[in-house]
Amino acid sequence: MANREALRDLQSRLASRLQAARTEGVQASWLAVESAGAKYLFPLAQSGEIFPFASAQPVPYTQAWFLGVANLRGGLYGVVDLAGFVAGRAPAMRSDATRAESRLVALNAMLEVNCALLIDRLAGLRSLDAFSSSSEPPEGSPGYFGSGYTDANGAYWQEINLQALSQQPQFLSISA
Repeated sequence: MANREALRDLQSRLASRLQAARTEGVQASWLAVESAGAKYLFPLAQSGEIFPFASAQPVPYTQAWFLGVANLRGGLYGVVDLAGFVAGRAPAMRSDATRAESRLVALNAMLEVNCALLIDRLAGLRSLDAFSSSSEPPEGSPGYFGSGYTDANGAYWQEINLQALSQQPQFLSISA
């Protein structure tokens, strides 16, 4: 019951911020998320619906970062642990508090990949105005990493191009 209320509260806050952005003329560009302590930005045009995470049905003989499949609003989606995929290892164990805030962010239907990314926490919407500086992706970073941004508090946010991610051979090859 508390999860439903928290989700309604989150949806209400996001809806009010989107409405404020429309009326003020400020365009939100990214969905800000956190996963395993890292901060990421998903382009809104490439992001889909956000779901609470309960569990996924495990699929045998798959990569450790592929958590299984879940029924999300009647659609079957593969669930990928974002932090595990980026790090190339098995997902870390989540505490009960972290699990309560965990969400699944589905990829936009236009990307034609029924996949949802497990993240630890939603951090809201961000526009370019929220950042004090930007930089190129770090040397040797994956091809789906976009620019990096530093906010006014000095926190580093890494943009993830979900379209490029959805086309990566290692992302599409879930078999172990």
